[in-house]
Amino acid sequence: MYNIRRISIAVLAVLIVVFITTTLPRVLNPVPPDKETRDADQQWINTSPHWLDRQTCRWLSLCGLFHLKKDPPEKPKDDGRRHELRHVIGEASEIAWRGGNDGDKKQLRNIPEYVLNYAPLVHLYSQEFFWPSDIAEHIKHVVPDLDEDAWPSNGSQTLTLSNLNELSSELGFQHLNSKDNVESRPKWLHSKDSRPIAFSDEDDKDDGKDEVSEPDRWPTDDTTWFDVDRDHPLHRISDPRKLPGGIPQRLTRRSRILRSRDQQRLISQAAQDSQNEGNKPDESGYSRAPVTLVLVDKGSGIVDAFWFFFYAYNLGQTVLGTRYGNHVGDWEHCMIRFEAGIPRGVFFSEHEGGQAYAWDAVEKRGNKSEIQRPVIYSAVGSHAMYATPGNHAYVLPFGMLKDVTDRGPLWDPSKNLRGYWYDYTTTKDDEGLEPVEENADAPTSWFHYNGTWGDKLFGLDDVRQWRLFGQYHYVTGPQGPKFKNLGRERVCQTWRCRIIHSIAEGKKGSWHS
Repeated sequence: MYNIRRISIAVLAVLIVVFITTTLPRVLNPVPPDKETRDADQQWINTSPHWLDRQTCRWLSLCGLFHLKKDPPEKPKDDGRRHELRHVIGEASEIAWRGGNDGDKKQLRNIPEYVLNYAPLVHLYSQEFFWPSDIAEHIKHVVPDLDEDAWPSNGSQTLTLSNLNELSSELGFQHLNSKDNVESRPKWLHSKDSRPIAFSDEDDKDDGKDEVSEPDRWPTDDTTWFDVDRDHPLHRISDPRKLPGGIPQRLTRRSRILRSRDQQRLISQAAQDSQNEGNKPDESGYSRAPVTLVLVDKGSGIVDAFWFFFYAYNLGQTVLGTRYGNHVGDWEHCMIRFEAGIPRGVFFSEHEGGQAYAWDAVEKRGNKSEIQRPVIYSAVGSHAMYATPGNHAYVLPFGMLKDVTDRGPLWDPSKNLRGYWYDYTTTKDDEGLEPVEENADAPTSWFHYNGTWGDKLFGLDDVRQWRLFGQYHYVTGPQGPKFKNLGRERVCQTWRCRIIHSIAEGKKGSWHS
């Protein structure tokens, strides 16, 4: 009887482990894998040289147990046992910030004043290790995943923002591999010289009356701004001239002219400063790493302003001391949807999903009598974007896996940017993007590159890789802004989308809603 009880307990324990390691990850996955994905997974499992590893991976979803080790964000001590990279890669020559416009000169559109007026402010994490990075700098430290014959290691062929898509199409590469072993934490991964200095609390005050607060609620159902593109025009329910509470209907003509001049001056100065290697961050939120602003006209007076933030490295979060989700290259974004120049909603990207808030719900910073700008919180390591500081659980239950945000350095992306207009209706793969007038010579080829900005998923034969409970230590790097569904009808990046009308409601929402 005693032995039967022990056996029953053991069987129950095995069933629980199998459920946690196999069934639970599938249930929690918002996008079930198709047959092609499942076949690719089997090929990945077969890369392990160890039979036992392949079996535990296939049946228990415990992959690469032989490889488990600590993965600190800082540079490890040199113990003489650093792992060699899989490829020997030569040095590439440096490239200039401006790669030239890929196309004939023509009349370019500028950045609408309202886009810069309501540009977001980003609180980076106070103890972040991997700061904003410039894609022009990043591309110096990566190389196409080609053999040495197709891509010589002597630096005779140079990858730039102006030829990235053309070379990818000609040579057939789809991934950009790091030249360095990222676990040695080379300096370019950290981008410490692009860390902005936090705003002073005195910067925004106006006779002591300025404060951060949510304006009075204003109607969000007067038009269908939340579900619009050129194939689905705006449906006007009531007076479209309603404005957010607390924001004046019109600025004086002189004020608008002064604002426009000042913003153009800042953009021009930022472009010059980005070429100055000795320049340091100032106290107004400026970073040496320019963001990418992509403006998309959806018709019916709707304009989506996509602010893309790039980081050289994504450091994943830890569960029970084990780290998951690392990858080279990290694109995050927020999108502000405007109706007739009025901000209506804000989307925050979070891993494979994100959340969409009505404009009145998000935290603002600025003078209540003039313009208030939305505040975003960037999570440590992963750089996922949230509407509040604190802990943000995702994927795993009980808060086992979570992002953390706080009120660290406040980054003003409007002070250094590359701006573009994008026509998502174009039928050609390498067209549709044009620089804004303020940076007419900005390169465009990189935008159409459909590969990843980091290494392909490491195989089980790589000593840096493991997969436990369906989560990888290293994952494939992300694709660029063009592949973030810029032509979407809804505010959210994926088909699942609901507009959140309060911070409290957002805290209850799912990370992929």
